[in-house]
Amino acid sequence: MNPEEFVKSYESALRTQDWNAVEPLVSENASVTFSNGIIHIGKENVQKAFEKNFSIIKNEKYIIENIKWLVKDTKYAVYLFEFNWTGIIDGKPRSGSGVGTSVLLKENARWKLLTEHLGRKQD
Repeated sequence: MNPEEFVKSYESALRTQDWNAVEPLVSENASVTFSNGIIHIGKENVQKAFEKNFSIIKNEKYIIENIKWLVKDTKYAVYLFEFNWTGIIDGKPRSGSGVGTSVLLKENARWKLLTEHLGRKQD
């Protein structure tokens, strides 16, 4: 798998809303910052945060697009992206979008998410 294939796999895994699909793509040392500014450090905390989102947002459709690669090396890669999501929260349709920065690290010959920082789009 190369970094581009990782992004497609990660996007597909998130769409399942199942941590078991996402988990193999996440580093033990992962850190995720959501667009509300809350930081989750360590795979266990990232898992809790993702599972909470999965339980709140029903039928989520998550899209990663407009990827800009800053670095692609043999052991790490960094990319910028835009994201969009739609889903049902408390029985009502909801949606959101933003921008992100992700760092991938090659661990045991597999690409894994080391950190992801999500933010709001500025107009």
